[in-house]
Amino acid sequence: MNSEHGEHGEHGEHSEHGRRGRHGGPPADADAATEAFVAHRNLLFTVAYEMLGSAADAEDVLQETWLRWAGVDLAAVRDRRAYLVRITTRQALIRLRTLGRRKESYVGSWLPEPLLTTPDVAEDVELADSVSMAMMLVLETLAPTERAVFVLREVFDLGYEEIAEAVDKTPAAVRQIAHRARAHVAARRPRGAVSPTETRGALDAFRRAVETGDLQGLLDLLAPDVVLLGDGGGIKQAVLRPVVGADKVARLLVAGLGRQTTAALRSAQVNAYPAVVLHLDGELDTVLAVRIDDGLITGLYAVRNPEKLSHMHRETALRR
Repeated sequence: MNSEHGEHGEHGEHSEHGRRGRHGGPPADADAATEAFVAHRNLLFTVAYEMLGSAADAEDVLQETWLRWAGVDLAAVRDRRAYLVRITTRQALIRLRTLGRRKESYVGSWLPEPLLTTPDVAEDVELADSVSMAMMLVLETLAPTERAVFVLREVFDLGYEEIAEAVDKTPAAVRQIAHRARAHVAARRPRGAVSPTETRGALDAFRRAVETGDLQGLLDLLAPDVVLLGDGGGIKQAVLRPVVGADKVARLLVAGLGRQTTAALRSAQVNAYPAVVLHLDGELDTVLAVRIDDGLITGLYAVRNPEKLSHMHRETALRR
């Protein structure tokens, strides 16, 4: 049923069909609600994931969104996409505050949950940049409302009035928050645009250097102040604190991977950018994403926590 029409339609017969559906099936409104939710599901997942950095929590937010959406009178909804984004944003903000408390007691570094993304995500340059592991870590440094406003404005290009409704602020306040968030992100985002081709080239050289134990080759790829972060979640062994400096990072990687006789390093499209995936004894063990600034690797992000690797077994579609 179109949202422009009243609840009962123009004729009694149509309203009866609207309430009961054809052949006594589910109400037409229920069908329309399902159809709208399915049509925008990938978009809603992307909004939630960019706000949370956790695919598992994003899926939970979508469940909450559906439960609320299913009870909405569609006749009163002017723009179904905007309405769904608003519900998702509000639920993600609630979840983000809970997640913040979980991170405080997390063992070691907390890294975003890596996603094996579909090839088309990389083709949307702005979307790819926004979900890269490097950018997701920058988003982690924003306050919850700042993060919501930045994501909705900069990634999804929503108007200030729409965002204001989603975050319960005035449009004027949202403008100020957006300005502050943009400046914050600009100061921390990777320097210089890096194409997937450049990233792939750097990672191929990185993989060869690690596999052959070429310490100098590795040092040539790493920035002097490179930082390695490991996320084992207290389940798998990982560096508990950031490892800083090219020499320390290179030696740790060569020593750690050199001992693994059953290790296999493979390429994968993770969060829209090339990454390295480590398999041990045929099982997925680690996802290693990188940040590149001015042609050198400045950040290495190793996710080993098995609870964060479930979205590496199937491709995830992201949408704007």
